[in-house]
Amino acid sequence: MPIALFVLGLTVFSLGTTEFMIAGLLPELAAGFGVSVPDAGLLISLFAVGVVIGAPAMTMLTARVPKKATLVTLLVVFVLGESLAAAAPSYGVLMAARVLTAISHGAFFGIGAVVAANLVPEGKKARAIATMFGGLTIATIAGVPLGTFIGQHFGWRTTFWAVAVLGLISLVGVSTLVPHQPRGEQPGIRNELSAFANPKVWLALATTMLSQAGLYAAYTYIAPLLINVTEFPRTAVAPLLMLFGVGSFLGTVLGGRFADRGPMTTLTVGLVLLSGILLLFSVTAHNGVTMIATLALFGVAGFLINPALQTRVMNESAGAPTLTSASNISAFNIGNALGPWLAGLGISSGLGYLAPSWIGAALAGAASLTALVGVAADQRQHRTAATSAAAGARSEPAVSSS
Repeated sequence: MPIALFVLGLTVFSLGTTEFMIAGLLPELAAGFGVSVPDAGLLISLFAVGVVIGAPAMTMLTARVPKKATLVTLLVVFVLGESLAAAAPSYGVLMAARVLTAISHGAFFGIGAVVAANLVPEGKKARAIATMFGGLTIATIAGVPLGTFIGQHFGWRTTFWAVAVLGLISLVGVSTLVPHQPRGEQPGIRNELSAFANPKVWLALATTMLSQAGLYAAYTYIAPLLINVTEFPRTAVAPLLMLFGVGSFLGTVLGGRFADRGPMTTLTVGLVLLSGILLLFSVTAHNGVTMIATLALFGVAGFLINPALQTRVMNESAGAPTLTSASNISAFNIGNALGPWLAGLGISSGLGYLAPSWIGAALAGAASLTALVGVAADQRQHRTAATSAAAGARSEPAVSSS
């Protein structure tokens, strides 16, 4: 794999760390600005909103700008956002800095995935995307715990400064090691928008949203499940979440390899597996050993599908994949918000801490149905093309052999 892919992976590690580290720093942030913990939690919600809006908006604004120049600009904005957050004199300024960072974050993921795919030949594109997105899973294993540790021992501002430095290193790496994309590969905004006329693009986006809603419905409330149902001590939660992170990294690597061979097969099988594992929590959550095994499998299944999700939406975009790729990042984040909200309703209605896994299984099951509809649409399209080709061959005049 080209070294540029690992540079993109390092950048995604920085982006993923700043996205998820807030959860571990909520008490410090709330105390630092004299706000409640739920109010500090808005830093997470508004970040997601910034990604949902910013990813497609920034992509449209930069449609005619070379992709490498766009990535460099987005990283400059990211470093400025992290620096502003680190020096924020008030909660409002910190919130504005988070939204600014989110806008660059979402657009980088979408455009970066297209750049990553263009760095390798056909047959390795999903693996290239998986390499880039592997930085996100490493962020959950190492970046977020380390960021939380730094914030708790040296102050939350130090964590933001550390991520800003990582962003600066990524900026240098992208500027020097990521090659320029040929100008011929920069379709205009009209071509980018025309991709949305394809119903299969919308099916792919729906699959992404529903699958991530299912994943994060269960993951958001996994700590209360481990403590209150499996009865692990609170001190065991962090190591167990790291185990989930290891599983997610393995799932991303395997997903890239499998998706290159058959993206829709990988996606459909992965979604059915995810739904089944989430249902399995109802049986295994009452025993420590079986819960540990299921948690690791949950990480594998939850991230096995991600390379296929991103590859699918790009493959359906008819040579103009940048905006749909960015929109897929928005779909990820809509699902990230929808799933926990539905799971929270389940807990509030008195269904207990197993409710998020049931709701997650239903959402993952719905995602598998949209994926199957996509498979059926592919098969119908292939049959139509084969019929048209056969009809064209029959209509050609015979060539005389004399």
